[in-house]
Amino acid sequence: MNLFDVYPRFDIRLAKGSGIYLYDENGQRYLDLYGGHGVISIGHSHPSYVKALKSQMDQLIFYSNSVHLPIQEALAHKLGELSGYQQHSVFYCNSGAEANENALKVASFHNGKERFIAFKGSFHGRTSAALAVTDNPNLSAPLNAAHFPVTFLELNDSDALKTELEKGDVCGVIVEGIQGVGGLDMPTDAFLVQLRAWCTEYDAVLILDEIQSGCGRTGKFFAHQSAGIQADVVTMAKGLGNGFPIGAVLISETIAPKYGMLGTTFGGNPLACAAALSVLETLESEQLMANASALEMTFRAEFVDVDHVRIKGKGLMLGVELPSGIKEIRGKLLSEHFMFTGNSANPNLLRILPPLSIDRAAVIEFCTALKSLI
Repeated sequence: MNLFDVYPRFDIRLAKGSGIYLYDENGQRYLDLYGGHGVISIGHSHPSYVKALKSQMDQLIFYSNSVHLPIQEALAHKLGELSGYQQHSVFYCNSGAEANENALKVASFHNGKERFIAFKGSFHGRTSAALAVTDNPNLSAPLNAAHFPVTFLELNDSDALKTELEKGDVCGVIVEGIQGVGGLDMPTDAFLVQLRAWCTEYDAVLILDEIQSGCGRTGKFFAHQSAGIQADVVTMAKGLGNGFPIGAVLISETIAPKYGMLGTTFGGNPLACAAALSVLETLESEQLMANASALEMTFRAEFVDVDHVRIKGKGLMLGVELPSGIKEIRGKLLSEHFMFTGNSANPNLLRILPPLSIDRAAVIEFCTALKSLI
């Protein structure tokens, strides 16, 4: 049986990961600048992470959500503490798409409305409702688009946003903290402040998709926190598990659905929770959010005098926008053993999503190599 082709594959057979490096079957080392779509947050095979998973396997691998699982409660406590969302409840699931799917349901349960506002360039997942609010019709099967009324607006267009919300039929607004697949475009802080106020005024649920931009990647726990706002619902996944599949939906107590309206078999399983708890403890103990902020400045400083290069994004969710030749440059970087597979809707953008544990020397090594190819 052949594998189904999900993405184009580079001719590399990976065998091992350690810290900020990957190793192929021949022992060749690659500096990981992409983290498997921003999933690797604390580094490959972090000792504390491996220990936590092994310890949990010795105790309890799985049971259903019909009983109390203390590891779930420990994760919820730590997640509330680090995120500043202590007053929200958490629903655990298995992926980012699943998190967004449930977030959209939560919104509709709350106010009974159907229409959503999403933004051009958005990507929220490949399940039905999540795909409906994703701005890529090429990914939609007829089934996906049949039953989900969505209006797509330009990001940061406050006038258009208010016009739509004033109609009174908007269930919710979903927006990424930073658009990943869309090309590292960001909602401005001013736009987010207006969005928060208008969602409250017009009884629309504000959903912040922090699946790629959350868990400390931008230097704050969530990217939207630079605007000083709180969302009604926040979705997260990717870096939360550092490779172990887990998603989470943070839900305001003011809009939480009735008992039994959400459910999951594997969501919040003990292994996933142990992995995520280890990630959060490591983010805190190793000050990886501060590291992300500091190394953003290193990246920017390395390119400040380089003509025709623009750095987009925040923290260690960055894009290097070049005039042309991206495909060739990516190939050359790979041949020089930089694991750099990130692209986006912007054909001239290299996406950089390394482990948050990357150090300054590795950043400068990469920037030096890239500048030599421009």
